[in-house]
Amino acid sequence: MTLLSSRPPRPVEPGLLSRALEVAGRLANDATDVITATAGRGAHPTTLESPFDWVTDTDRILERHTRRVLTAEFPGIPVVGHEFGADHGADVAEYRWVVDSVDGTANYVAGVPWCAYSLALIDAAGPVVGVVADPYRAQIYAAARGRGARANGKPITLADRRGTAGAIVCTELARTGPWPGMGGFIERAAAAHAGVRVLGSAALSIAQVALGHAAAAVLHSYHEWDVAGSVAMAIEAGAVVLDKHGEDSTLPTDGLLVAAPGVADEVLGWWQETAALTGTT
Repeated sequence: MTLLSSRPPRPVEPGLLSRALEVAGRLANDATDVITATAGRGAHPTTLESPFDWVTDTDRILERHTRRVLTAEFPGIPVVGHEFGADHGADVAEYRWVVDSVDGTANYVAGVPWCAYSLALIDAAGPVVGVVADPYRAQIYAAARGRGARANGKPITLADRRGTAGAIVCTELARTGPWPGMGGFIERAAAAHAGVRVLGSAALSIAQVALGHAAAAVLHSYHEWDVAGSVAMAIEAGAVVLDKHGEDSTLPTDGLLVAAPGVADEVLGWWQETAALTGTT
């Protein structure tokens, strides 16, 4: 297995990194204020394909604000958002912004204190800058390629683990419910004396790995706007980022594993074994 951190990073102009970090940080602080002021207080959800696929006024307001600021500050860089889709040319642009204004919207609507604002600048090599606001814990997580990761300005460095016994592993439901093999994955984790948690925010699940609270996070499916900010954080903190086949890939298309290096192979094995049993390899 090749650790992602061993791959030479694609260089980015330092001025762009600094400006992107500063603007993204401001937007994350704005989002924190809005989310904490409105969570569980009269949100107006609209059900889509799933009863838990929520869209709220707050999602739309924050994404509009984010787009307005980013367009003014970075006029040549398109924006891709959960609520309003992709700007023209985003699929071929050198850089693009991706934003999820409320990741964990069902939690937000219910007043459950576990949701996030996620914003990232991406190029062909993956996240360049990532910022995640964790409003209920008053934390802003920020990372930039080659500059490390920080939580409220304090550097984050992931301490490695020797095994999964006693550890937490995060995952999330697929769009329609449990993903194929999820039950078997939880059973394998339990046999290894690890606990699996499904908490309702992909961004925060990955952030827990970068912070050292969880040993790994497995996402069977996701959108890049959900995870790009926290993947930037995890990479810079020293986590391994792999696809379902064990290949290093910053934003793979068919599932994502983020883990402390010492446990990545073990958790990947649980995932691959259960995928094989369900024919989803």
